[in-house]
Amino acid sequence: MNKQQSHCLAALGIPIWQLRKTEEKTEPLLDWDRLQQAVTHCTACSLHHGRTQTVFGVGNRQADLMIIGEAPGFYEDQQGEPFVGRAGQLLTAMLKAIQRERSQVYIANILKCRPPQNRDPQPEEVAQCTPFLDRQIALIQPKLLVAVGRIAAHYLLNTKQALSQLRGHIYHYGHKKIPLIITYHPAYLLRNPRDKAQAWQDWLFVKGQLLASDVVA
Repeated sequence: MNKQQSHCLAALGIPIWQLRKTEEKTEPLLDWDRLQQAVTHCTACSLHHGRTQTVFGVGNRQADLMIIGEAPGFYEDQQGEPFVGRAGQLLTAMLKAIQRERSQVYIANILKCRPPQNRDPQPEEVAQCTPFLDRQIALIQPKLLVAVGRIAAHYLLNTKQALSQLRGHIYHYGHKKIPLIITYHPAYLLRNPRDKAQAWQDWLFVKGQLLASDVVA
Protein backbone atom coordinates (compact mmCIF):
# COMPACT_ATOMS: atom_id res chain seq x y z
CA MET A 1 0.00 0.00 0.00
CA ASN A 2 1.35 3.42 -1.01
CA LYS A 3 1.07 6.71 0.91
CA GLN A 4 -1.83 8.05 -1.25
CA GLN A 5 -3.91 4.94 -0.58
CA SER A 6 -3.18 5.20 3.14
CA HIS A 7 -4.32 8.84 3.25
CA CYS A 8 -7.58 8.01 1.41
CA LEU A 9 -8.46 5.19 3.78
CA ALA A 10 -7.63 7.35 6.79
CA ALA A 11 -9.89 10.13 5.47
CA LEU A 12 -12.75 7.65 5.18
CA GLY A 13 -12.20 6.50 8.75
CA ILE A 14 -11.16 3.03 7.70
CA PRO A 15 -8.54 1.55 10.04
CA ILE A 16 -5.36 0.46 8.40
CA TRP A 17 -3.99 -2.89 9.39
CA GLN A 18 -0.39 -3.76 8.79
CA LEU A 19 1.45 -6.99 9.28
CA ARG A 20 3.77 -6.86 12.27
CA LYS A 21 7.37 -7.28 11.29
CA THR A 22 8.73 -10.53 12.56
CA GLU A 23 12.10 -10.49 14.22
CA GLU A 24 14.82 -12.24 12.29
CA LYS A 25 16.00 -15.36 14.03
CA THR A 26 19.73 -15.70 14.28
CA GLU A 27 21.64 -18.78 15.33
CA PRO A 28 23.34 -18.35 18.71
CA LEU A 29 27.12 -18.30 18.60
CA LEU A 30 28.50 -21.59 19.81
CA ASP A 31 30.56 -21.73 22.99
CA TRP A 32 33.36 -24.27 23.36
CA ASP A 33 31.16 -27.13 24.58
CA ARG A 34 28.50 -26.74 21.90
CA LEU A 35 31.12 -26.20 19.22
CA GLN A 36 32.89 -29.43 20.15
CA GLN A 37 29.58 -31.30 20.19
CA ALA A 38 28.76 -29.93 16.74
CA VAL A 39 32.10 -31.16 15.40
CA THR A 40 31.73 -34.56 17.05
CA HIS A 41 28.31 -35.16 15.48
CA CYS A 42 28.95 -33.48 12.13
CA THR A 43 27.81 -35.38 9.03
CA ALA A 44 27.91 -32.45 6.59
CA CYS A 45 30.30 -34.15 4.16
CA SER A 46 31.18 -37.73 3.24
CA LEU A 47 34.33 -37.80 5.40
CA HIS A 48 32.28 -38.81 8.44
CA HIS A 49 31.75 -42.25 6.91
CA GLY A 50 35.40 -43.21 7.23
CA ARG A 51 36.52 -41.49 10.41
CA THR A 52 37.41 -43.22 13.65
CA GLN A 53 36.70 -39.96 15.47
CA THR A 54 36.78 -36.24 14.83
CA VAL A 55 39.88 -34.22 15.64
CA PHE A 56 38.63 -31.03 17.24
CA GLY A 57 41.80 -29.26 18.40
CA VAL A 58 43.97 -29.14 21.49
CA GLY A 59 45.81 -26.69 23.69
CA ASN A 60 45.39 -23.44 25.56
CA ARG A 61 42.08 -21.77 24.76
CA GLN A 62 43.54 -18.40 25.76
CA ALA A 63 46.69 -18.89 23.67
CA ASP A 64 48.42 -16.00 21.96
CA LEU A 65 49.68 -18.40 19.27
CA MET A 66 47.41 -20.66 17.21
CA ILE A 67 48.81 -23.21 14.76
CA ILE A 68 46.66 -24.42 11.87
CA GLY A 69 47.35 -27.50 9.76
CA GLU A 70 45.41 -29.08 6.94
CA ALA A 71 43.73 -32.30 8.13
CA PRO A 72 44.13 -35.25 10.49
CA GLY A 73 46.31 -38.17 9.46
CA PHE A 74 46.13 -41.79 10.53
CA TYR A 75 47.44 -41.29 14.08
CA GLU A 76 45.35 -38.15 14.61
CA ASP A 77 42.23 -40.04 13.53
CA GLN A 78 43.07 -42.81 15.99
CA GLN A 79 43.87 -40.56 18.94
CA GLY A 80 41.53 -37.61 18.31
CA GLU A 81 44.34 -35.07 18.65
CA PRO A 82 46.08 -33.02 15.93
CA PHE A 83 49.78 -33.36 15.20
CA VAL A 84 50.74 -36.62 16.86
CA GLY A 85 53.23 -39.17 15.59
CA ARG A 86 56.57 -38.10 14.11
CA ALA A 87 55.17 -34.87 12.63
CA GLY A 88 53.74 -33.94 16.00
CA GLN A 89 57.03 -34.63 17.71
CA LEU A 90 58.82 -32.37 15.25
CA LEU A 91 56.25 -29.60 15.80
CA THR A 92 56.71 -29.91 19.56
CA ALA A 93 60.49 -29.67 19.13
CA MET A 94 60.19 -26.56 16.96
CA LEU A 95 57.97 -24.92 19.56
CA LYS A 96 60.46 -25.74 22.30
CA ALA A 97 63.19 -24.15 20.18
CA ILE A 98 61.35 -20.81 20.40
CA GLN A 99 60.67 -21.29 24.12
CA ARG A 100 57.06 -22.38 23.73
CA GLU A 101 55.55 -25.49 25.25
CA ARG A 102 52.92 -27.34 23.25
CA SER A 103 50.46 -26.79 26.10
CA GLN A 104 50.87 -23.01 25.73
CA VAL A 105 49.56 -22.84 22.16
CA TYR A 106 46.37 -23.98 20.45
CA ILE A 107 46.58 -26.43 17.55
CA ALA A 108 43.81 -27.20 15.06
CA ASN A 109 43.29 -28.25 11.45
CA ILE A 110 41.31 -26.99 8.47
CA LEU A 111 39.40 -30.30 8.43
CA LYS A 112 38.22 -32.13 11.52
CA CYS A 113 38.03 -35.56 9.83
CA ARG A 114 40.75 -37.55 8.06
CA PRO A 115 40.51 -37.69 4.25
CA PRO A 116 40.94 -41.20 2.79
CA GLN A 117 44.59 -42.15 2.27
CA ASN A 118 45.51 -38.67 3.54
CA ARG A 119 44.57 -37.10 0.20
CA ASP A 120 44.22 -33.33 -0.12
CA PRO A 121 40.95 -31.88 1.20
CA GLN A 122 38.33 -31.24 -1.46
CA PRO A 123 36.76 -27.76 -1.82
CA GLU A 124 33.33 -28.90 -0.63
CA GLU A 125 34.88 -30.51 2.46
CA VAL A 126 36.76 -27.32 3.27
CA ALA A 127 33.59 -25.26 2.80
CA GLN A 128 31.65 -27.44 5.25
CA CYS A 129 34.37 -27.65 7.89
CA THR A 130 36.00 -24.24 8.07
CA PRO A 131 33.15 -22.51 9.95
CA PHE A 132 34.22 -24.65 12.91
CA LEU A 133 37.80 -23.40 12.57
CA ASP A 134 36.67 -19.79 12.23
CA ARG A 135 34.65 -20.11 15.42
CA GLN A 136 37.68 -21.55 17.23
CA ILE A 137 39.75 -18.57 16.09
CA ALA A 138 37.01 -16.18 17.25
CA LEU A 139 36.86 -17.81 20.68
CA ILE A 140 40.62 -17.88 21.20
CA GLN A 141 41.41 -14.45 19.71
CA PRO A 142 45.12 -15.28 19.28
CA LYS A 143 47.73 -12.61 18.70
CA LEU A 144 49.30 -14.65 15.90
CA LEU A 145 48.27 -17.43 13.53
CA VAL A 146 50.78 -19.82 11.97
CA ALA A 147 49.62 -21.85 8.97
CA VAL A 148 51.73 -24.96 8.45
CA GLY A 149 51.62 -26.37 4.95
CA ARG A 150 50.18 -25.52 1.56
CA ILE A 151 46.53 -26.42 2.18
CA ALA A 152 46.20 -24.31 5.33
CA ALA A 153 48.03 -21.39 3.73
CA HIS A 154 45.86 -21.50 0.60
CA TYR A 155 42.63 -21.50 2.61
CA LEU A 156 43.57 -18.76 5.06
CA LEU A 157 44.95 -16.50 2.34
CA ASN A 158 42.52 -17.49 -0.43
CA THR A 159 45.41 -18.00 -2.84
CA LYS A 160 47.07 -20.70 -4.92
CA GLN A 161 50.53 -19.17 -4.71
CA ALA A 162 53.42 -21.51 -3.96
CA LEU A 163 54.26 -21.88 -0.30
CA SER A 164 57.87 -20.97 -0.98
CA GLN A 165 56.66 -17.55 -2.16
CA LEU A 166 54.30 -17.08 0.80
CA ARG A 167 56.94 -17.58 3.46
CA GLY A 168 58.72 -14.70 5.15
CA HIS A 169 55.81 -12.26 5.16
CA ILE A 170 53.13 -11.16 7.60
CA TYR A 171 49.56 -11.44 6.34
CA HIS A 172 46.30 -10.71 8.15
CA TYR A 173 43.29 -12.98 8.51
CA GLY A 174 39.63 -12.17 9.02
CA HIS A 175 37.87 -8.95 9.90
CA LYS A 176 40.03 -8.61 13.02
CA LYS A 177 43.16 -8.70 10.85
CA ILE A 178 44.97 -11.29 12.97
CA PRO A 179 48.64 -11.48 11.90
CA LEU A 180 49.39 -14.67 9.98
CA ILE A 181 52.71 -16.35 9.13
CA ILE A 182 53.22 -19.25 6.71
CA THR A 183 55.70 -22.10 7.13
CA TYR A 184 56.29 -25.70 6.12
CA HIS A 185 54.25 -28.59 7.48
CA PRO A 186 56.27 -30.83 9.83
CA ALA A 187 55.35 -33.88 7.73
CA TYR A 188 56.86 -32.16 4.67
CA LEU A 189 60.05 -31.45 6.62
CA LEU A 190 60.36 -35.12 7.55
CA ARG A 191 60.33 -35.95 3.83
CA ASN A 192 62.50 -32.97 2.87
CA PRO A 193 64.97 -32.37 5.72
CA ARG A 194 67.02 -29.98 3.54
CA ASP A 195 64.28 -27.36 4.14
CA LYS A 196 64.52 -27.52 7.93
CA ALA A 197 66.93 -24.56 7.92
CA GLN A 198 64.33 -22.43 6.15
CA ALA A 199 61.67 -23.62 8.57
CA TRP A 200 63.91 -22.59 11.46
CA GLN A 201 64.05 -19.07 10.02
CA ASP A 202 60.25 -19.07 9.86
CA TRP A 203 59.98 -20.03 13.52
CA LEU A 204 62.46 -17.35 14.51
CA PHE A 205 60.19 -14.96 12.62
CA VAL A 206 57.24 -16.28 14.65
CA LYS A 207 59.17 -15.78 17.89
CA GLY A 208 60.03 -12.21 16.93
CA GLN A 209 56.41 -11.36 16.19
CA LEU A 210 55.25 -12.82 19.51
CA LEU A 211 57.86 -10.80 21.37
CA ALA A 212 56.82 -7.67 19.50
CA SER A 213 53.15 -8.26 20.35
CA ASP A 214 54.06 -8.65 24.02
CA VAL A 215 55.84 -5.31 23.96
CA VAL A 216 52.87 -3.59 22.32
CA ALA A 217 50.46 -5.19 24.82
